[in-house]
Amino acid sequence: MMSLLCRRTIQTIFILVLLTELQVLCQDYETNYDDYDVEEESQPEVPFLVGPQESDNTNTVESYECARECICPYSYPFAMYCDHQKLKAIPDVPSHIHHLYLQYNEIEAITSKPFTNATSLRDINLSHNKLQSSRVEREAFTTLRHLIHLHLEHNNLEEVPPSLPKTLQRLHLGFNKISKIPADTIQKLTSITVLDLCNNRLTDAGIKGKALSGMKHLMQINMCNNRLKSMPSDLPESLLQLSVENNSISSIPEGYFKKTPKILSLRAARNKLKAVPYNAFNLSRLMDLNLGHNQLSKTFFIPKTLEHLYLNHNDYKELNVSLMCPSVDQDNPNKLTYLRIDNNKLRGPVDFHAYTCFPRMRMIFYGEQKKLEEYEPSAKE
Repeated sequence: MMSLLCRRTIQTIFILVLLTELQVLCQDYETNYDDYDVEEESQPEVPFLVGPQESDNTNTVESYECARECICPYSYPFAMYCDHQKLKAIPDVPSHIHHLYLQYNEIEAITSKPFTNATSLRDINLSHNKLQSSRVEREAFTTLRHLIHLHLEHNNLEEVPPSLPKTLQRLHLGFNKISKIPADTIQKLTSITVLDLCNNRLTDAGIKGKALSGMKHLMQINMCNNRLKSMPSDLPESLLQLSVENNSISSIPEGYFKKTPKILSLRAARNKLKAVPYNAFNLSRLMDLNLGHNQLSKTFFIPKTLEHLYLNHNDYKELNVSLMCPSVDQDNPNKLTYLRIDNNKLRGPVDFHAYTCFPRMRMIFYGEQKKLEEYEPSAKE
């Protein structure tokens, strides 16, 4: 009986000690969020650029100053989250902040005032606001000499903002109303590697001249969902990825890619292409080619490096494999692994010779084909 009482007493003491320690731990690590005054449904989203790979050490932060409308978590001491707050203006940014998130607000203007002390900013996300070109101050970004990433997509911008810092590496301007790219504005951005201009109002006249040729480090440019009728001219030699889907491009000029021999990926689906030069894609590094949803009917040369080819929703009646692959080199075989050819006018299966030419082929997606009678007049007519 005494032994049982002793065991119960020891267990009770152990539980009390454990609860006391847990309470102390909770007090040590408890964070008071009452000061932020943030509703549960408006918690900031986890940003794309989080946990930056730089010397963000909490020991080096001299101040945890934060704008009243925003959140500056201790876990990310160089980030300030101001998204989803229905803000009408950009709050003042403390000097230690590197990453600023202002997406999903109602901001219409960008002035230099909020950035007066924010000389350490690397990333700014101003997407999904109501920004207007007429209300973007010309000198708004001039003090941001370390800015690398700038997100301005999903706004009402009609022009590329002026006086952007030369340090910019990624500029996102998709889903705006931009109709042209001024050479004097864009040529100064020599550090740009990614330029996103999808879903705007770009025309051939809007990108004429050498507006893009001076961007010597440009690796990816997105111009999908615009009003282009021809392939963009004078692209820099550094380019690796080109996206021009959903425009009205009718042709690819002979030798178009001579100035961009490093291209890895071309996406030109949903255009008005009827034919391409036979050797248009005779490139030494091309891996991904999407020409779906066009009006192509003639085969072209397939480079050995190509791995994925999309020819779906075109007008092919046959695929001449011998033209696609004029020779077979067992020591250096073609790398094509995926071919999509559904929704064409093919009358029979793909020539079995395709598997000899493309020994690494894993899938040919044949799918459904168009009914010829829907596109060709009957013999009686």
